[in-house]
Amino acid sequence: MGSVARLSLVLGGARSGKSRGASWRTIEAPRDLAGSLQAAKAAPVLVDCLTLWLSNLMLAGAEIDAEMERLDAALSAAAAPIVMVANEVGYGIVPDHPLGRRFRDMQGLLNQRIAARADRVVLVVAGLPLALKGAL
Repeated sequence: MGSVARLSLVLGGARSGKSRGASWRTIEAPRDLAGSLQAAKAAPVLVDCLTLWLSNLMLAGAEIDAEMERLDAALSAAAAPIVMVANEVGYGIVPDHPLGRRFRDMQGLLNQRIAARADRVVLVVAGLPLALKGAL
């Protein structure tokens, strides 16, 4: 196995197997860390899921740009490897409600933002992981 990614993003549609794949990444990470100086203090963190985080913020009327900035700051300050899970929402139909369209657009932007800073990005389709960035 290669080195542990500091930030991994696991994307997929509903019931695609993305959470199971992300859980596997956090189980494998300590094995990758064995022998490194970080092994004792860098247990991986699983964040499942960014989609729910965003929808809760939107329904609460939060300022999304400010919350994304806070998320960026938290990721930058994190000492442990992080595996984040999010729904890929760009493959479906265009929502007929304005809030649904705004959510789809914001989720797409959030996914792009996290993918840009991630060391590893995996798309899960029918339970199969596809490496988009970095190695599996």
